[in-house]
Amino acid sequence: MQPSAPAVETADEIFRARLARHHDELEQLFMELYDDPTALDDLETMMAQTYAARPADLKALDEARESDPEWYKRGDMFGMTLYTDLFAGDLKKLADKIDYLEEQKLTYLHLMPLLQMPHPANDGGYAVEDFNNVDPTLGTNEDLANLTAKLRKAGISLCLDFVMNHTASSHRWAEAAQNGDPEYQDYYFCYDDRTIPDQYDAVVPQVFPNSAPGNFTWNERMNKWVMTQFYPFQWDLNYRNPKVLVAMLASALNLANLGVEVLRIDAVPYIWKQLGTNSRNLPQVHTIVRMLRIALECVCPAVVLKGEVVMAPKELAAYFGTPEHPECHMLYNVSIMVNLWSALANGDTRLLKTQIDKLNALPENCWFVNYLRCHDDIGWGLDEPEEERLGIDPLKHKKFLYHFYEGAVPGSWAMGELYNYDEASGDARSCGTTASLCGIERALITHDRPALDVAVNRDLLMHKAMAFLRGFPMLSCGDEIAQLNGWDYKEDPDRIEDSRNLHRSKFDWEKAALRSQPGTLQNRLWEGMADLRAMRSDPCFAADAWVTTWDAHNDSVLAVVRKTDSGTLLGLFNFSNAPQTAWLDSAAGVVLQPSADLAPYEALILRQ
Repeated sequence: MQPSAPAVETADEIFRARLARHHDELEQLFMELYDDPTALDDLETMMAQTYAARPADLKALDEARESDPEWYKRGDMFGMTLYTDLFAGDLKKLADKIDYLEEQKLTYLHLMPLLQMPHPANDGGYAVEDFNNVDPTLGTNEDLANLTAKLRKAGISLCLDFVMNHTASSHRWAEAAQNGDPEYQDYYFCYDDRTIPDQYDAVVPQVFPNSAPGNFTWNERMNKWVMTQFYPFQWDLNYRNPKVLVAMLASALNLANLGVEVLRIDAVPYIWKQLGTNSRNLPQVHTIVRMLRIALECVCPAVVLKGEVVMAPKELAAYFGTPEHPECHMLYNVSIMVNLWSALANGDTRLLKTQIDKLNALPENCWFVNYLRCHDDIGWGLDEPEEERLGIDPLKHKKFLYHFYEGAVPGSWAMGELYNYDEASGDARSCGTTASLCGIERALITHDRPALDVAVNRDLLMHKAMAFLRGFPMLSCGDEIAQLNGWDYKEDPDRIEDSRNLHRSKFDWEKAALRSQPGTLQNRLWEGMADLRAMRSDPCFAADAWVTTWDAHNDSVLAVVRKTDSGTLLGLFNFSNAPQTAWLDSAAGVVLQPSADLAPYEALILRQ
């Protein structure tokens, strides 16, 4: 049955009212970049059409979220990230596994890239050849819409990646460009000779200097150099062309209309290129992200933006925008993830504490998704000036860390692998699951029960420390059952070249079946995650809680205080393999017990 004319008119009024609130700013931002009124009209027409096509149940969700705009900051937010194919096979089968997610009281599910991609070279799905359709190996758009509906019914918001920086070289735009169409060559950065590419390369850092050196690739079909900052099969988009922006925003809104509630925008700092700069964190990036935020607020305000910004804390605040002109709702907490692993390896929390202090000093609108492991590597981007201040040699420390987590340092319990090792610079990153990096795999192989108990404590310590910080926690699927490294990737010729596949293995449903059996390794981790959720049910995890580190007068112990009108919660985390005592001072408004003793790798949560 078609809605009546008045109903349609009322619905249109909602969109028009939202657009009216933002129109002047949207026009200013768009014209500042493009000075193209026709393209602006195209953008606003597209937004209106997408709103008109938005399903009624999602419009109802929009209305609910407009009255609860900080829904994603609730203390009970609990997330997980996983690959559809590795977890269940495809989207239909994943929909049949929602009860497993509900058991964990998830409120947030991040599915790794599932839009149409080339096979096998797709960088884990981050080379997209069609931003508007699900990859046929995983299902259809209808399957995705059905899944998001079932997840919403279960109280779970779906997050999908939106790869803004580049397309696959097999995308229809890239195909047209390779066939000689100048219109689509202008969707990318294409050059007849090395003159301009050399100017870029002189100042733009390389993303993968070892596995994909340089920022340009020669294309035989086009007889041109094309910008490929990541891999040769990923072509950087030219956002100087307004058609690119309008088309990409249309694809983002299309995903929202399929029920996606969180868009993780990939490699955000890279999306604007400018000669003479390092093409990172440029002002135009923020203009584009702000326009994306405006488009969402007009068409689908239930949807939030999560940015992947692998930058120093001083660079992060800009990606949230301001309360008056917001950009991302939240960011991945990359720097804390790295510092947690650093603290675990050397039993020293000083760098971690400093990094937490810097993030806590950011404005109140800054919010983070905290995690230990994800689909990617651990890149050892520590605060080098702070390391030097503490008397730590940054390069020696980095080498110690990546060798430690590959198990090549005497006394290491970890089992992992290097990723993107660069002999010239001495740089490398680390791969492996949480359980294997914490020592569980090595203890199982050596049948060392005491070592296994210690490794489990390490694992739970890391999860509790991560979940106690400002923001909300996200597990990597398998962490809840201590899933180990998938070494069998080395037997697959399509996967062997990328060591990140070590922690991208099929979910072990046989091991998961042991989660309810007391005494099993899987049950210990499963119950540990339940304890973590119980911890976060405390009122001190309210969005407006005051969160700060505290001096424990012991470099091996991280102390964090959470305070609200309901009281004070103290978190103490011993990153050492020896018993430790935290000595705690009270201050005005915060009265703490004078001391607390902690066992090795103990996480102690105390109501004060």
